[in-house]
Amino acid sequence: MPDIKIKSLEGKEFGAYCALPAGGTGPGMIVIQEIFGVNKVMRDLCDMYAAQGYIAVCPDLFWRQQPGVQLTDKTPAEWDRAFELYKGFDVEAGVRDLLSTLAHVRTIKGCSGKVGAVGYCLGGKLAFLMATRSDVEAITSFYGVELDKYLDEVHDIRMPTLIHIAALDKYVPEPVRKKLLQAFARNPAITAYVYEGADHAFARVGGDHYNKPAADLANQRTKDFFGKYLQG
Repeated sequence: MPDIKIKSLEGKEFGAYCALPAGGTGPGMIVIQEIFGVNKVMRDLCDMYAAQGYIAVCPDLFWRQQPGVQLTDKTPAEWDRAFELYKGFDVEAGVRDLLSTLAHVRTIKGCSGKVGAVGYCLGGKLAFLMATRSDVEAITSFYGVELDKYLDEVHDIRMPTLIHIAALDKYVPEPVRKKLLQAFARNPAITAYVYEGADHAFARVGGDHYNKPAADLANQRTKDFFGKYLQG
């Protein structure tokens, strides 16, 4: 399916990639980008979730800085640009755009009305914030960054939330990881897994830190989790 347009809360439009399941109907799935934009990795993830029966939508969250960003992790110049975009990213505006995406997905023909969200890296942080600030039915966060800044919102999470943490993630050092796990343990809606021997972005196919055993396990847990809460 070609890219779609979503209207922001301010009335402006931004793009999104949409992948439909074979039958054309199913729960919605918001796939939240890494710092590289809505690139092939994110589109492939949407296609994967569509193959599992979801209407998968990945919104362009960098549109306020540069619409249509599609970087790779293969060159220093692209990494530099990705971090520039990350540093310039307005988290609160990004959450608003995800709320707009959520409302849009629920109107897509064939959507069951149930919607989940899954995010990676930057998207992992935003997925966590969707758990605290929206009414999606289920959330999964892969190696979210800076979650410790939002621990005062943990008590706001009411929907099932699954969090994947890489043990070797330099963006989530051990003291921070322990702090996160202690906070998550106080909310029964949250299930968190730590992947020993895995580094940040361990599920990014083709990435330097891709760890197939960890990725396969996390992906299977995610599939089972969403299957239970969105398709069950």
